[in-house]
Amino acid sequence: MYAPSEMQWVSALSTRPSLEAALKEVVEQAQQGLQGPADLGLVFISSAFASEYSRLMPLLQEYLPAAAIADCGGGGVIGMNRGGITEEVEGTPALSLSLARLPGVKVKAFHIAAEELPDMDSPPDTWVEQIGVSAQEQPQFILLADPFSSKINDLLQGLDYAYPGSAKVGGLASGNGMGRSAALFCNYRLYREGTVGVALSGNIVLETIVAQGCRPIGQPYRVTEGERNILLGLEEQESLEQRTGSGRKQSPLEALRDLISTLSEEDRELAQHSLFVGVVRDEFKLKLDQGDFLIRNLLGVDPKVGAIAIGDRVRPGQRIQFHLRDARTSAEDLEMLLARYQREAPFNPVAARAGALMFSCMGRGEGLYGEPSFDSRLFSRYLNNIPLTGFFCNGEIGPVGGSTFLHGYTSVFGICRQP
Repeated sequence: MYAPSEMQWVSALSTRPSLEAALKEVVEQAQQGLQGPADLGLVFISSAFASEYSRLMPLLQEYLPAAAIADCGGGGVIGMNRGGITEEVEGTPALSLSLARLPGVKVKAFHIAAEELPDMDSPPDTWVEQIGVSAQEQPQFILLADPFSSKINDLLQGLDYAYPGSAKVGGLASGNGMGRSAALFCNYRLYREGTVGVALSGNIVLETIVAQGCRPIGQPYRVTEGERNILLGLEEQESLEQRTGSGRKQSPLEALRDLISTLSEEDRELAQHSLFVGVVRDEFKLKLDQGDFLIRNLLGVDPKVGAIAIGDRVRPGQRIQFHLRDARTSAEDLEMLLARYQREAPFNPVAARAGALMFSCMGRGEGLYGEPSFDSRLFSRYLNNIPLTGFFCNGEIGPVGGSTFLHGYTSVFGICRQP
């Protein structure tokens, strides 16, 4: 039995091809595990139902009135079947639902269009007014956005500015690649653009795991010259602890060529198509660990000047390190982060009646690992009996080094518990 003050969180999944049947199944399954009315509902619907998106909210309101609702469409969905086993369902009809009873938690669902975003020079209060939750309440955010019309990077920067220290997780709606527009849902309404979200404040903590699926190779470098997203000069950093600043200076392309020559044959082959650049986010941290980098795409090189373009802005003084990604590395990276979380968490997450959300890149899943439900079942192996739900995204939202970013090829977990 749950005490009245305990958080309750349940997850349900249906793979029925009929929208009505799938919705009825997940609502019945979730309500059976919840004692009392839900304060929050999160729904993720497969893009296989795209032609029926407009029917989802009227049906859901019929089955599940009065809960604060946020959800979106995805190329795959994640939830727990009737046997209590987490499944990732990709490319076929599926619907997942999480219901949460959150005593002592204020739940505010919202929709914000790109044209409604404050100017980036606006003060924090302007962002607070837009969301409708004060910074003193220290809300935790779940964000679901359209990949084309949300100005999501501006939104994340603004929310970090207005709500420093608040966790923010989520993902970009995804589809089946057939050109259909995204679907976002908030409080029983369908939106085709912008961002929907939920702000949770009060008796709740949202902890995050951001698995970018890469491993560093070689050594870190300090950027000596850069312009916009172009690396123009690097300096070797053989002893970051000493911060001598006297390392050998090279062009980025020279540094990369030297590094590749030292790699194994397997890693040299991997570098042909799975090479990335990690940018250190915490400039004050001397000893760098695997999760300290923001992973960005390597976009191209200019052999004439030895420059490298990456998928983020760079500035002199930043530290970078080259990274590789493959299935084995992605699995090891996630397992390392889960083990660290389990080891360092100052509580028993099962006893805290926690629930969890998973936002995973469409580039992961069975296509990466060659087997279904890999990331979610690895999560369940370390954090057993925590209800898990989520979807496959066009981009994942999660924090690195105290700031929130849009990622790719990543699995982001948000773990909710009571303080």
